[in-house]
Amino acid sequence: MGKCYPTVSEEYQKAVEKCKRKLRGFIAEKHCAPLMLRLAWHSAGTFDVNTKTGGPFGTIRHPDELSHAANNGLDIAVRLLEPLKEQFPILSYADFYQLAGVVAVEVTGGPEVPFHPGRP
Repeated sequence: MGKCYPTVSEEYQKAVEKCKRKLRGFIAEKHCAPLMLRLAWHSAGTFDVNTKTGGPFGTIRHPDELSHAANNGLDIAVRLLEPLKEQFPILSYADFYQLAGVVAVEVTGGPEVPFHPGRP
């Protein structure tokens, strides 16, 4: 049985591609790839494989999560990204933050990481 990914509209997929291009330029210009990768990692880090709960839902942007000691400094990433996120209101914060992590890997010369949108 293969993995099952959410289905998104063509409009959503086009927004993902456009956002990815903008993120490439933004992350390269700001030299913030490590910070963006850390944001994506910490956003996803609450996933529990046993209960299938937690995970990257974009909630890391909320003060309660940002104030957790392990997330120290990630408020900077959230603030840096917010003007760009405003350009793509169709994208969920969850997809947006994970896409920033994917692009950060690619911008630094890493492999192309498959991205599957559709997080709430």
